[in-house]
Amino acid sequence: MTQLRHARTRRFLPLALLLPTAALITAGPSLASEGAGDAPARERAKPTVVLVHGAWADASGWDQVSESLQAKGYPVVATANPLRGLSDDSAYLGARLKAIKGPIVLVGHSYGGAVITNAATGNPAVESLVYIAGFAPDKGEETLSLAARFPGSRLTDDPSAPVPTAVDAVPIGTGPTDVDLYIKPDKFGEVFLSNRLDAARTAVLAASQRPITPLAGAEPSGTPAWKTIPSWYLVATDDHTIGTENLRYMAKRAGSTTVEVDAPHAVMETDPGAITDLILRAAHDSGPGLARTGMSTQAIALTGAALLALVTGTALVLGGRRSKRG
Repeated sequence: MTQLRHARTRRFLPLALLLPTAALITAGPSLASEGAGDAPARERAKPTVVLVHGAWADASGWDQVSESLQAKGYPVVATANPLRGLSDDSAYLGARLKAIKGPIVLVGHSYGGAVITNAATGNPAVESLVYIAGFAPDKGEETLSLAARFPGSRLTDDPSAPVPTAVDAVPIGTGPTDVDLYIKPDKFGEVFLSNRLDAARTAVLAASQRPITPLAGAEPSGTPAWKTIPSWYLVATDDHTIGTENLRYMAKRAGSTTVEVDAPHAVMETDPGAITDLILRAAHDSGPGLARTGMSTQAIALTGAALLALVTGTALVLGGRRSKRG
């Protein structure tokens, strides 16, 4: 009887050894073909990140963020914002977005948030909205009224004043709306930067600020894109321009994925890394994982079969050895 068991074991050993090999060979081409077939999805082109500045700033404020994103392979457009009026500025940005091929992550700071809220509506290429201490108005709302909803903004100490008291109104024509608004140089550090930067840098930013018109702050917003497009929101917890509680209110209402950063309104100056991180989250940037290796469900199943066969073959070999010793 013992000799019969030995004979059967010797007969099955070659099969036991071949089973895992056969399974691995079967899985191998599938893995290769799956990897090749899924390459376009796995290596999907990165979205273009479009950065929109707000009032009293310009596109250069995004320089550190742009550099970080480009280093990770993202196309970046730090576009100019005319700051002339919400409908005109939104139409200008909307035309710029239509010229960009592929998916877009649209980022707006301050008043730029109101602009992206309007410009992205109806554009299927815009996959994500990112608000950086930005306005996210609902239909019919004005940015100036949103900044006055809760205390915190230091643009004015008189809510009834036609022009915020921290602002200089500079005539640029003869019409009643031909006015440019600048933050007063002696108020700029407190209002825009929460006195977080040294005097020299503050003075440079105050001198280079881009003005905005009263119309931009008083024009009602249109249908908001955040109702149909996923949004992310950075709340600056020391914001003296819009006010931190107003930021929190808009972020919650929009259902945004929200982070809070101990920063002034001009968060690009103090925490560009936090902005970059949030944009990458909105772009769904992540480290390589199973979903990005090209292994399909079928390939995984075949690999499992190979492992099972290997275990079975090993057990048979060991069983045969024990029988022989017995």
